[in-house]
Amino acid sequence: MSTLRQRQINAIKQMLNLNQPQTKQNTSEPVWKVLVYDSVGQDIISPLISIKELREQGVTLFVQLHSDRDPIPEVPAIYFCAPSDENLGRINQDFQKGVYDVYHLNFISPISRSKLEDLASAAIQSNCVANIHKVFDQYVNFISLEDDMFILKHQRSDDLSYYAINKGDIKDTEMNSIINTIVDSLFSVFVTMGTVPIIRSPKGNAAEMVARGLDKKLRENLFDARNNLFQTDAQNRNFNFQRPLLIILDRNIDMATPLHHTWTYQALAHDLLNLTLNRVVIEETESSGGVRSKNKSCELDSKDTFWMTHKGSPFPTVAESIQEELEQYRSSEEEVKKLKSSMGIDGESDIAMSMVSDNTAKITNAVNSLPQLLEKKRLIDMHTSVATAILNYIKCRKLDTFFELEEKIMSKAQALEKQLMDIIMDPDAGTPDDKIRLFVIYYICTTHLNDVDLRKYENALTEAGCSLEPIIYIKRWKSYSKMNLGPNQYEGAGTKTVSMFSKLVSQGSNFVMEGVKNLVIKRHNLPVTRIVDHLMEFKSSQEMDDYLYLDPKQLKVTEIPRNRSSFQDGIVFVVGGGNYIEYQNLVDYAKQKSTSTSTNKRIIYGTSTLNNAKQFLKQLTLLGQDIL
Repeated sequence: MSTLRQRQINAIKQMLNLNQPQTKQNTSEPVWKVLVYDSVGQDIISPLISIKELREQGVTLFVQLHSDRDPIPEVPAIYFCAPSDENLGRINQDFQKGVYDVYHLNFISPISRSKLEDLASAAIQSNCVANIHKVFDQYVNFISLEDDMFILKHQRSDDLSYYAINKGDIKDTEMNSIINTIVDSLFSVFVTMGTVPIIRSPKGNAAEMVARGLDKKLRENLFDARNNLFQTDAQNRNFNFQRPLLIILDRNIDMATPLHHTWTYQALAHDLLNLTLNRVVIEETESSGGVRSKNKSCELDSKDTFWMTHKGSPFPTVAESIQEELEQYRSSEEEVKKLKSSMGIDGESDIAMSMVSDNTAKITNAVNSLPQLLEKKRLIDMHTSVATAILNYIKCRKLDTFFELEEKIMSKAQALEKQLMDIIMDPDAGTPDDKIRLFVIYYICTTHLNDVDLRKYENALTEAGCSLEPIIYIKRWKSYSKMNLGPNQYEGAGTKTVSMFSKLVSQGSNFVMEGVKNLVIKRHNLPVTRIVDHLMEFKSSQEMDDYLYLDPKQLKVTEIPRNRSSFQDGIVFVVGGGNYIEYQNLVDYAKQKSTSTSTNKRIIYGTSTLNNAKQFLKQLTLLGQDIL
C-alpha cells in the first residue's frame, strides 16, 4: 500500500509531466519545461523531489514566482502556487508581458470561482487565452516530511502556531481563518490518500472546531455528484471496515513534551541543530592557513539508510553505530589497497592490471563496489559531523543531566526538589532556556506547589538569567485547564544508565564521550500515544467516551457504534504545533502493537507546525507578555 508521501510525490510528478499520467512510453523522453513556484510550492517540493529528479522530469529551470524572470519562448511553464491575490496578480503580469508561450497553472489548493473568473478576464485582456493550456486544482497543500509524518506550514508557520491560536486578544475572524486553513489542508491530505476517515476529537477547543469543519467539508464533497473527489474510494478497497481513524487533538493536551530535552537522534537534531524540511546546516571550522568556518548542508532523508535505521535511536547508540560503520569502511578500503599492492599497482603501473587474469574477478568486484564505498564514506562523514555537533552541545550544556531529571519528574519517580534547585543554581549547567524548560516541566507535572516554594524557584531562575514570562502563562493555563494532571499523565517514563560505551572506548573513536551518561530510555506512552491507543483499540473510559465521533459518510451525525473492532490505520493530527518526540513515540507504539498483535498497525502523525523547544518556549514567552 503506497504511503501518503509516495502518493504526494506521484501527484507532483504527474503535474511535472503536464498532468499526463506517467506511462512507460512517455518516461523515456521528457518534455523540457520551466517550473515557477511560490514559497508554499517550494516547501512542498523541497523534501520530496531532489534537483536531480527535477532534471529527470524535464525541468530545465525552476524559479520563484515573485523573482525577476526573462521571457523564455517555446517552452511550457508549469506554475505551482497557492491561489492568493498576490500570486494571481503576478500571474496576470506574466500574461501581459507574454513571459511564456504555454501556461500550465496548478493551484496547490482549489481556486475559487470568482478568482478563476478574474484570471480569465486578465487572460482575455492580455490576449493570451490560447496560451493557457490547463488550469488544475492539485489538493496537495501539506508538506510530507516522512512516509508517516506531515506538517501544514513551514514558511509563515507563525500563522498557525500555538501562540496564534491561544493569544488573549484573538478575534473570531482570525480564529475562523486559522481553522479554515487547517481544514482545507487536512481535506487535501485525504484527497491525496483517496479515503474518507472517521473523525474523533475532544470537545470544547480548537480541535473540535477543526473536526466539525472537516466533517462538513467532506460531507459536502461526498454528496456532490459532479465533483466527488472520493469516487476512487471503493476502487482502492477502502471499504467501511478498513477506513482510517483521524484523531484531532489540541496542543494543550500535553504541554510538557514540547519543552522536554530529548535523547533520540532525530529529535536532538531538531532541538539543537534546527532540523528543517529534512535538512540541517552545520558550521564547520577549517584550520588550514588560519581558522575559517563554513556552513555544511546535510540532507537527512529516506534515501539515507543509516538515518532511517537510527533516527529514533538514543544518541549513545547512534555514536557507537557511526563508529562501527567507520571501522567497516576502513576494512573494505584496506582490502582494496591490499589487492592493489599484491598486483604491483601501488604506483603508476596501472598497465599491470591488464596482464593479470586470475585476479580479474577480484578487481571487477573492487571496481563495482567503489561507488557504494564512496557513498558510504560520504554518509559516514556527514553523520560524524552531525553527531559531533550534537555531542558538543550535550557536553557544554550537560543535556544528559537535564534529560534524565526531566524523565524522573515526568514519571514522578521520587522527590527531586534538591536536584532541581542544584541544576538551576549550577552556572555550568545549560543555558537560561534549558533551566526554564526544566522548571516549567516540573511545574506542569507537580499537582501542588505552594507560593513560598514557587517564589523560591522564581528567585533562583531570575538569578540564573531566566525570563519568567513562560511561567506566567503556564500558571494561567494550569488554572484554566480541565486536564487530568494527576500521577498517570506520563506513567512509565524514566531512564536507566548503561555502564560503559564499550565500542567508543576500546579504540580511538571520533566521539569522546567522557562525562556523558549512557542513558537508555524506558518504553512508555506519552499522553498523545495513550489517547491514540484508547481510541484505535476502542478501550472504554469516561474521558474517551466524551470524545466527539463524526462519520462524514453517514447522512446524519451518529453516536459511537458499540462493539466496534479496532482500527488498523490511524492519523493523529495536533492543532497548535507538534514535535519529533511525540512522532517517535507513536512510531515505537505502532511497531510494538504490530509485533504483539501480528496486525500491521499504521499511524501517521500530522501537525499544523513543527516547533523545537526553543521556538515553543518563545511562544509561551509571548503569551506571558500578553498577560502582563
